[in-house]
Amino acid sequence: MKISDQSWPMAADLYGEMQLEAHPPARHRWRDYLPGVLATAIAALAAAWLADHYAAPIVLMGLLIGLALSFLSQDTRTHAGLDLMSQTALRVGIVLVGARITAQQLAELGPLPFVLLVGIMLAVIIVTVTSARLFAQDRHAALLAGGATAICGASAALALYSLIGDKRVDQARFTLTLVGITVASALAMTLYPVLAAQLGLTDAQAGFLIGASIHDVAQAIGGGFSFSAPAGEVATIVKLTRVALLAPMLMLVALWLSRGGEAGAMRIPLRLPWFIVGFLAIAAVNSLVAIPKPVQGAAATGAQALLLLAIVATAMKARLHLLLDQGWRSFAPIIVATLTSFLLSLAAALSL
Repeated sequence: MKISDQSWPMAADLYGEMQLEAHPPARHRWRDYLPGVLATAIAALAAAWLADHYAAPIVLMGLLIGLALSFLSQDTRTHAGLDLMSQTALRVGIVLVGARITAQQLAELGPLPFVLLVGIMLAVIIVTVTSARLFAQDRHAALLAGGATAICGASAALALYSLIGDKRVDQARFTLTLVGITVASALAMTLYPVLAAQLGLTDAQAGFLIGASIHDVAQAIGGGFSFSAPAGEVATIVKLTRVALLAPMLMLVALWLSRGGEAGAMRIPLRLPWFIVGFLAIAAVNSLVAIPKPVQGAAATGAQALLLLAIVATAMKARLHLLLDQGWRSFAPIIVATLTSFLLSLAAALSL
C-alpha cells in the first residue's frame, strides 16, 4: 500500500502533530469520517459479542478482527475515520480512565509497596530496552513493549505509541506488541493465582504480585479476586496505582525521546499533551469530590469502549504483510518484560 497523505504517516504520533501545527492537514467534512468510523464500530461490536459469548479477552478479539479487516485501510475513504478512532478515541479514553483514580487509593497502598512498585516499573522498562540488542531488536520497539508491560497493557501501549510514533515503530510492529501483551496478560491471569497459591503467599502478597505484574486492568483485578476477595482488593489498588503512574511515565518517555544526542530523533516539545492534563484533572477532581458511582461506571464503560475502538482501528491500519514478516525475535521484548515484571513483583511481594 502506498501512503501519500501526509497525515497518514503521523497517525497516533501526538508530538508529530504538534510539530505540524503550522501546516495542519486539510479539514474533513463529517461525512468523510463515516466509512472508517462505521467499519471500526461494527468490528468493535463484533469483538464485544465474541468476548461476551465465549469468555475471551475483548482486547484480543478486537485485535484479531481488526487485523482480519486490515484490507479496508487500502481504501483511502477509510483513512479519516480510522485516524479519528485510533487517535481521538484513544485520548478521550485515557482521560476517562482518570475517573477510576483517587489520591486515597495511593495513600492506602502505603509508602513501601508504592516505592517497590515504582522501582519495578522502571526496572522492567530499563531491562527490556537494554536487552533489545541481544535479540537484534530496535530499542523503541523494546521501549513500547517494556512500558506497556510495566504500566497497564494495551492502553499504555496506545499512549506510548502516541509519543513514539510510527516513524520509529511501524504499525505492524505496534500491532504485534498489542497481540503479545494481550496474550501474555491472559496467560498471566490464569497462571499467577495458581503459582501464588502453590508458593503459599498471603492475601496481601498474592494481591501485590498479581496487581503489580499482570498487564491488563480487568485481568489483573480478575486474577486477584480469583485468589481471594482480600487479594482482589489489594490487586485493584496496586493495579490502579500503576494506571495512575501512566502520566509521569509518559513524561519520562517524552524526555528520553527528546534527547538531542539521539540519532535521528525528533525534538519533542516539553509540554503536557491535553489528554494527560485531562487524565490528571479528572483524577484530582475524583480525589477532592467523590464522583458519583453511576458517573464512575459510565466513565469506565466509556473508557473501555473508546480504547477498544482505538485498538480495532489501529489493527485495521496495520499492514498485515509487514506483521507476518516479523520473526520470533520480535516477541523477545515482550517475553523479557513479562518475565522481569513477574520475578521482580514476586521478590517484592515476599518482602512485604
